[in-house]
Amino acid sequence: MTGLLKYGSGQRVGRRVQGFLWATSLVALSLPVLMAQPAGVTPNTAGTSTAAVTDSPAYKRGRLLFIQCRACHDLKPSPVEKVGPNLAGLFGRAAAAAPDFGYSPALRSAKITWDRQTLDTWLEKPGSMVPGNIMAFAGIANPADRAALISYIEVESASR
Repeated sequence: MTGLLKYGSGQRVGRRVQGFLWATSLVALSLPVLMAQPAGVTPNTAGTSTAAVTDSPAYKRGRLLFIQCRACHDLKPSPVEKVGPNLAGLFGRAAAAAPDFGYSPALRSAKITWDRQTLDTWLEKPGSMVPGNIMAFAGIANPADRAALISYIEVESASR
């Protein structure tokens, strides 16, 4: 049991917590860059081509905002195990459904299917949406930032 720590609901974790602490410090150093909000962020990506979406201010803003997420999450299938679950194919997937990830009992019992609305509610304040979840993230208060981040995640997590 050397190197294991108790976290949140009593789960034992080791390297994941160490990775999280490293990632948290990286995010703290990146926050000044992330706080610059461009004018005119428009979140709707439905019915537009991928090229048009990836050139949009919302997508570019979402890419910047995802810096704080990528320390814990990948958007493409990856053999690398991170602190958080892989988000590849997230939209339309049930919460706590990624294989080989130790979700909290609270999230495993939540009846959530990820779409733009549920992800918006989650990103606003994960602890309010699913009390007892173990995601160490306070949330994003700004609706335009959440919409931009969701637009980016939707494009980049889709299987191509």
